[in-house]
Amino acid sequence: MAQKKELSQARSSIKSGKYADAEKVLTNLLKDSTNRTNKKIWLAYYDAVLGQYEQGNEKLYLKQQYDTAAFFSKALQLLTIAESIDSLTTDNRKSHSQQLNTLRPNIFNGGSFLLRKNKWTEAYPYYEAYLDCARQPLFQAFHYDSLDTRMPEAAYWATYCGYKQKNAVLTLRYSKQALRDTAKADFTLQFIAEARKWLNDDELYVKTLEEGFRRYPQFHYFFPRLMDAYTGMGDNEKALALADSALAVNPNSELFLFAKSTTLLRMERYAESIKYSERLIEVNPNLAEPYFNAGTAYFNIAVRLDDRQEKKLVKQAYLKACPYMEHYRKLMPKEKEKWAPVLYRIYLNLNMGKQFDEIDRLLKEK
Repeated sequence: MAQKKELSQARSSIKSGKYADAEKVLTNLLKDSTNRTNKKIWLAYYDAVLGQYEQGNEKLYLKQQYDTAAFFSKALQLLTIAESIDSLTTDNRKSHSQQLNTLRPNIFNGGSFLLRKNKWTEAYPYYEAYLDCARQPLFQAFHYDSLDTRMPEAAYWATYCGYKQKNAVLTLRYSKQALRDTAKADFTLQFIAEARKWLNDDELYVKTLEEGFRRYPQFHYFFPRLMDAYTGMGDNEKALALADSALAVNPNSELFLFAKSTTLLRMERYAESIKYSERLIEVNPNLAEPYFNAGTAYFNIAVRLDDRQEKKLVKQAYLKACPYMEHYRKLMPKEKEKWAPVLYRIYLNLNMGKQFDEIDRLLKEK
């Protein structure tokens, strides 16, 4: 009797336009688990929330002051209520689905509204709900998966929200669908790679980087991380092949030229490393690292030669190393740990007393 009285009270409030009052009564009823299968309560609850949604819609249309976030939340709430009703009875499926299909774009818009405010956690459920409609029996007549062209975009924004929360599970949940939004697939692959990294899934992390580089070789994210991954594995051959593939796309890229120069230096292919360092200096003479690579390569050639048998060649190598390392010092004066020990050896072997004494003092300073 108490339940009937409260339900009757809620219906009266709905008829008189006191929708929020009705909602309070009905949500209180639904706290009792025995009432959760009562479709009459759910249907009244739907009407109470629909009334508030329509009031908000009218105020926004008339450009009256209204809480926009609350308006969108009512759209999301309506969707949830209708799905609960549909799980109890299909009697209202047609009318509810048609009504909600009309307002469903506001589920997407609600996510976008919160996204613009950087509220990733709050925005995610909107995109998820928008996407979930495709699998709900309530909306089976609309074939959203095949007919709704905004589904990939919704999946992308859901993936983005998961990424911004640094939540690997949420990032990956709709990522496959998000890749269908081809305009943003490069960023989607970046988010997938980061999620794999958070999960310490090294194999899939590298595979995602490889796919990303293959599809978007000049996108800022994939190449340097893939190069780091190959280097970390000690696979210089893969690193070199990657640099070659990148240079085939953009032969004047500073990043790609530097990567090849550095990889060749690591592989002790000094003459080739010098060649690519010099190419990079031609492209941008203000970059410091190619001078360091070239200087280090010439220095290593000198160290590797037999001083007793090839004294002249040793001296030539040190002489060639010297201007590169001095220029690196000029460009990067604070990188003393990198240039000072090398210049110390160069000046010592070239009998450059004044320069040697200066470096010696620098190395002895704390």
